Formats: sequence, C-alpha cells, structure tokens
Amino acid sequence: MRIASRSFCLRTGLALGLGALAVANAWAADLKVGFITSLSGPVSSLGIPYEKGIKAAQAYKSEVAGHKIQMISLDDASDPSTAARNARKLIDEDKVDVIIGTAGSPGALAIAAVARETKTPLISIANANLPGEAGAWMVTLPQPAPLMVSAVVERMKQSGVKTVGYIGFSDAWGDLVYDALQKSAGPAGIQVVSNERYARGDSSVAGQVLKIVALRPDAVITGTSGTPGALPYIALAERGYKGQIYGMHALINPDFVRVGGAAVEGLLAPTGPVIVAEQLPDSNPIKKVSLAFRDAYQKANGSAPTDAFSAYSFDAWLVMLDAASRVKGEPGTPDYRVALRDAIVSTKELVGTHSVYNFKPDDRYGSDERSRVVVRLEKGKWVLVK
Repeated sequence: MRIASRSFCLRTGLALGLGALAVANAWAADLKVGFITSLSGPVSSLGIPYEKGIKAAQAYKSEVAGHKIQMISLDDASDPSTAARNARKLIDEDKVDVIIGTAGSPGALAIAAVARETKTPLISIANANLPGEAGAWMVTLPQPAPLMVSAVVERMKQSGVKTVGYIGFSDAWGDLVYDALQKSAGPAGIQVVSNERYARGDSSVAGQVLKIVALRPDAVITGTSGTPGALPYIALAERGYKGQIYGMHALINPDFVRVGGAAVEGLLAPTGPVIVAEQLPDSNPIKKVSLAFRDAYQKANGSAPTDAFSAYSFDAWLVMLDAASRVKGEPGTPDYRVALRDAIVSTKELVGTHSVYNFKPDDRYGSDERSRVVVRLEKGKWVLVK
C-alpha cells in the first residue's frame, strides 16, 4: 500500500509539475507578434536598424494586460515575395495575432495583401498606403510623403528655389515622393524639371544625373532611402553640381552618411523629432518618449541609436501595446485579431518617438505636423533647422 501510495504521489506530483509548466508556457506565449524585416539584400541598411529597434522595444516592455508577448522574427531578404511568404507562415503556422514589418515599401504592400486575406492586423514600418478595403487591415507609421515633402518645399521656397530636379527609386516609394512633390511644388512657384528613376540594386546613376545636371536646376531632391540613396548625391558631386540638395526622411541612416561622405554634406531633409530629441524643448511630449527609446536601445544593443528607422519599430511596439491594453478576450483567436485591429485603427493621441499618433479606420497614416522637423547634415551629424 505504501508503494502504491508513493507511486500515486509521484504521479500526482509529476502531473502537477507538468501542468504548472504548461500553464507557464501558455502564459509566456499569450500574445504572439510576427516581425518581418530585411536583414540581407539591398534594403538591409534599413532592415538591420529596424531589428535593433524591435529589440529595444522588447527591452522596454514585454507584457501587456496580463499577457506575456512572444515575438517571432523572419528575414525577407529584401524580396516582396519572401515577405508575403513570411507573413503567411507567421499567420498560418505560428498563429501570430499581429504583424510588424517590413523594411521596404514593396514588401510592406505584399504583406498587406496577406493581412487583408487572413484578417490579421499589420503595423507597417515602411511607407506604404493602400486605399479603401485593400488596406483595411493595416496602419502605416512612417510619415506620409506629402506631409514631409511639403516641409521641404517650404524650405525651397524660402531659399528662392525656382526649379528642382527629381530622381527616385523605380518603385512605390519613388512614386509616392514624386507625386507629392508635383502637388506641393506648383503652388509654391517651383517647377519640377525631371523625373529620373533607378532600381534599389543599381550600382550607377551616371546617365540619370547627367540629364539632371544638363537642365541646371536650382536644387535636386531624391525619393530614395538607405545606402542606395547615396548614389545620386555622389554622382552630382562628381559632376560638380553646386545647387542645394534635399532628401527625404528615409535617408536618415548612418550607412547613408558613411557612404555619401562629403557628397551629402549640407543635405536638408525632413525627419521625425526623435533624431534631434536633445534639441527639442522640454514641453514637447515626444522628447520624453524619445529619450526613453534611447535608453532602451542602449540597453538592448549596447550603443546609442544613430538612425530614424529603429525608432519606427519602437513606435510600432507602442501602438501594439496601447491597442492590446484596450482589447478583451484571449489572443490566438480570430475574434481577438479583429478586436486588436479595431483598437489599432482607433488609436488616439499616442505619443511615440516620431509622432503623436491618431489613426482612423479609413486613414492608413497617423501622423500630423508634430511628426516632422527639418534637419541639415553638418560634419556627419544631423542638426535641427529652426
């Protein structure tokens, strides 16, 4: 009887131990986040900072509303098709509740199609916009091109620019910037004299830049991003171009500064306030969050952030945390994903590092004029232009 009793106790103890372990494991995996970025390929100069930003976000907070957060990260190798396959794997196999990603606009649009089909919320950290029902399951954190381009056009007008040459990527991002430039430049009395394009993987833009230089524009602006975005400026410098050079917020990256070197000195670009957080007044609510981001980044990565992209990942995490804190029910179910999407698209006055976010169900972007400042590159450092 004693042996049987001891055996029963052992079995009971083992069962209780396994049960407790199962409960702990279930709690640890309560809320699943799928993260897709580009750790290889031509967009990796952006994708790697995005990954560092999500590590900072995890260091900042790893639970919400009584649920631990489990993150599953995948590399899309800068390929939109791979990004879509990754999204499908995360949703079908890993059962994630939300996706954050990816580094390039084409990849983000590819993920958005899967998100819509599977009814899974997407927080895009690349500049991507799908109107109407096509984009009903996504929000976009990077500031919209029209908002940022208008800040640049204002500076051009103040500087007396009358003609501007344009060169951008031959993809969705290049289109977004060019379209926004066309709409802003005309009313400001500025003529856009060129629309040159190149692929992110190209190694030379000599032909395109020769055409621009021949037109003798007062200024040149690019619709590019990351390391490949340095090519036009290098080519302009090699041909002795002396006009003012402008760029977009997608260029705020240490690799761009390193590769561009002297050719990008004096570049003017719009960006989120986080880049010059220490230069902001204490009354600006973005300053406090930006400094918290820097502390978390230092803790997670062992160095201070020097780019704009890692902060978008951090903001995506804040948006997810805020939405999840307002959702009832259990993660891992279709009802929870619907409720989480509804909470994300109804975000109000959420302070991040780039913006104070306000989303609407029919508007992918959540930024306003509080999300932009203009900076100048001086001796390799971004300085606030007042």
